[in-house]
Amino acid sequence: MQILPLIAGQEAESFKEQGNAFYAKKDYNEAYNYYTKAIDTCPSNASYYGNRAATLMMLGKFREALGDAQQSIRLDDSFLRGHLREGKCHLCLGNAMAASRCFQRVLELDHKNAQAQQELDNARTVLEYEKIAEVDFEKRDFRKVVFCMDRALEFAPACHRFKILKAECLALLGRYPEAQSVASDILRIDSTNADALYVRGLCLYYEDCIEKAVQFFVQALRMAPDHEKACIACRNAKALKAKKDDGNKAFKEGNYKLAFDLYTEALAIDPNNRKTNAKLYCNRGTVNSKLRKLDEAIDDCTNAIRLDDTYIKAYLRRAQCYKDTEQFEDAVRDYEKVYQTEKTKEHKQLLKNAQMELKKSKRKDYYKILGVDKNASEDEIKKAYRKRALMHHPDRHSSASAEIQKEEEKKFKEVGEAFTILSDPKKKARYDSGQDLEEDGMNMGDFDANNIFKAFFGGPGGFSFEASGPGNFFFQFG
Repeated sequence: MQILPLIAGQEAESFKEQGNAFYAKKDYNEAYNYYTKAIDTCPSNASYYGNRAATLMMLGKFREALGDAQQSIRLDDSFLRGHLREGKCHLCLGNAMAASRCFQRVLELDHKNAQAQQELDNARTVLEYEKIAEVDFEKRDFRKVVFCMDRALEFAPACHRFKILKAECLALLGRYPEAQSVASDILRIDSTNADALYVRGLCLYYEDCIEKAVQFFVQALRMAPDHEKACIACRNAKALKAKKDDGNKAFKEGNYKLAFDLYTEALAIDPNNRKTNAKLYCNRGTVNSKLRKLDEAIDDCTNAIRLDDTYIKAYLRRAQCYKDTEQFEDAVRDYEKVYQTEKTKEHKQLLKNAQMELKKSKRKDYYKILGVDKNASEDEIKKAYRKRALMHHPDRHSSASAEIQKEEEKKFKEVGEAFTILSDPKKKARYDSGQDLEEDGMNMGDFDANNIFKAFFGGPGGFSFEASGPGNFFFQFG
């Protein structure tokens, strides 16, 4: 009767030896098959479970390996390799506390076991990184958390919890492709992982794909109804979309005050959503520009660019506001940024126009000198010249100080220069188009303001300044 168990034992040993041979060749799948045959033949042998645990670990199946390692020490509590493998599986899965207990048990059985001591040190290192990451997450130092999780994952490569925390922080840092890659890897292994579904939704949410994000948050909540982060994110996403849509509707209807209020309320929902908030700031900037609150519009566009420095629409909106407030250098800088990013004909023309306005702004403003609008009629220009020329004529200020006389003479000449240009349709057209007048053969330093004045007022003897009292003059025309 004892022959059968003996034969079974020999057969099991044969399977184990064949498994060992395949393991040595790194053919872990075949090794697994033979260790399984050994276990099926003799299920009470601790070493068979230990060997299969080692094979599963090489295949990256740490959770299954953990089961075999635990079974091996249930069969033989003094089986050192069983305890080591159990500890290693716990560590790879991110349970550093349980791993520490396993390695301490090995040291109780063999206090000189160097491998157990090294693995215990590794487990303590992982625990330390976990503690640091927890504190830094509360401080919102997400880069530090990513660093800690990368270090921890060197010892716990199969820990989904560490990967999820890293992915969440990558999303919060705006590194969405990396975050999505980590979450997708987990979902390929476990499609029902609520944390991974939450992170995928978070990435879409922060990339302003709010409707798709909500679908992932809902799916995560279906898998884990008490998932607090998914619940908050889902609520924020729905609220943000509703406020933004309402703001857009109000804007299209021309209700700019309501649109402004709705965009402002939307901006308060989630400060972390940089991409959506950039659009909200730009939208509010557009509202402010419609309300002719151009400084506020510029501030809103600047905030949009601060959140998303690739946001072309915000640069274009701010550049237009800069032009409208005659801040042409700033407008040119924004249009240059836009054209460097998207070299289209439209953007090139916008840049060219802004550069022309900048050039024009650096010249004398003849309209301002005469005190007339750029659309002033010929008659309005003549009336303005008459008024300004008489106001600044040197004879009127003959009794003033030398400094005032010099200043008034300068203004008198500028008034004459402005009238010379703006009263001549061809010269005015060239001036308005931004052409360099001196390049067109018009040397403004050669004209005589007195001759223009005399010609306008009818020649010699046509007028005189006479004093009617201290500081008072009246004009007498012949």
